[in-house]
Amino acid sequence: MPAPDPGTVPEEERAELEELAVQLALEAGVLIRDERPGRLGVDRVKSSELDVVTVMDTRSEQLLRARIAAARPDDAILGEEEGLSTGTSGLSWVLDPIDGTVNYLYDLPAYAVSVAVVVGDPMVPGAWAPVAGAVINPRTDEVFHARVGGGAYLLTVEDSVPIHVSQVGHLGGALLATGFAYDRAVRRGQAEVVAALLPHVRDIRRMGAAALDLCHVAAGRVDGYWEQGVRAWDVAAGMLVVTEAGGVVSGASAGSPPSSDLTVAAGPTLHPVLLGALDGSALG
Repeated sequence: MPAPDPGTVPEEERAELEELAVQLALEAGVLIRDERPGRLGVDRVKSSELDVVTVMDTRSEQLLRARIAAARPDDAILGEEEGLSTGTSGLSWVLDPIDGTVNYLYDLPAYAVSVAVVVGDPMVPGAWAPVAGAVINPRTDEVFHARVGGGAYLLTVEDSVPIHVSQVGHLGGALLATGFAYDRAVRRGQAEVVAALLPHVRDIRRMGAAALDLCHVAAGRVDGYWEQGVRAWDVAAGMLVVTEAGGVVSGASAGSPPSSDLTVAAGPTLHPVLLGALDGSALG
């Protein structure tokens, strides 16, 4: 099933959706930052003991769902914690109420709320495309946001400025970001990839929040990013911010959609080089 064209959503509506995404991210960001319990613990686990959920993940998603239901009652909602609720408008909100939950659990200041609205079926890789989205880091008061055809921006307490991917085009000068799966066996393979890449790049960062990693690519703070195991809610907003900042986001091959198998993001020159390195062809 090919991805639908997000450009079919009228520009005026795209702008309204972007504004709403920013508002939603800001409100949920304030919630998780200001109401984080002093003795926050693990509420439950999901796919493994490493895949944790806190009470604030649930509260954040409930807040987002309530606000969307009030503002856009005909839209569907896919949230990391509560799954899919159907709609009739053809638009779906894709929510990660706390991206980087382990960072949040330990009070490390690298976590986010990711809010996107997409056309198509967000449950099927390649069958959806983002229309608008926003990602907030509540600890830095930074909101990365974009809409199709509108460019990518970084909103801070002081200003809103356009952002662009870096122009680095070779591995030796590239600062890369990645993340690791919740499955310990998968991590062994990921560690082997890192070990193979590390001698060939400037350095590699593992910051622990996929949505922020993508936004850091968009802002030129890192030159490229790759990860296995991410889901639509991890990447829906961030991938739009990257593409509107002039970058490329794909799966394991050029033109393929990002998926849990592999998501790769970089500037247009570095992207094919990074793809080649990940499959071993660019490593000596």
